[in-house]
Amino acid sequence: MSAPIPNNHERAMNEEDFIVSKTDTRGKLTYCNEIFMDMAMMSEKELLGKPHSIIRHPNMPKAVFKLLWDRIQNKEEVFAYVKNLSADGGFYWVFANVTPSYDSSGKIIGYYSVRRKPSQKALEAIKPLYTEMLRVEKSNGVNASMEYLTNVLKEEGVSYDEFITKIQN
Repeated sequence: MSAPIPNNHERAMNEEDFIVSKTDTRGKLTYCNEIFMDMAMMSEKELLGKPHSIIRHPNMPKAVFKLLWDRIQNKEEVFAYVKNLSADGGFYWVFANVTPSYDSSGKIIGYYSVRRKPSQKALEAIKPLYTEMLRVEKSNGVNASMEYLTNVLKEEGVSYDEFITKIQN
């Protein structure tokens, strides 16, 4: 399947929906629930065994995924706002919680993610932030985009986690 061409068709999650997925340690999908498949407009067969990035929208700053991977590989939970891509080129926003999964000896064996509909207030804060992060990233790279985010958080006087939680509520 070739990558869809993004368009401006926005799909919205229902308030009561939860998108659930599991991946192995390399980010390949090992489980996805029905709502995940519906929002992505892909079948289980099209998704399982593929990298979770199959639904990554090109308008997402790579720095957000760097932050996410750095945190979960360090055995930390992370929350993030993510713009995902559907098979028809449409998009949908999620408020994601990603946590490591462990075996009985405490070794990371994969990752578990639950996503829900983000608040409108959160999207009003995230969209311009991500637009600027993308602009910085395209001209100066992922590290510069991370630095931009760090500076915004410093100006706000909050940690990343405090910022994410504050704008969702």
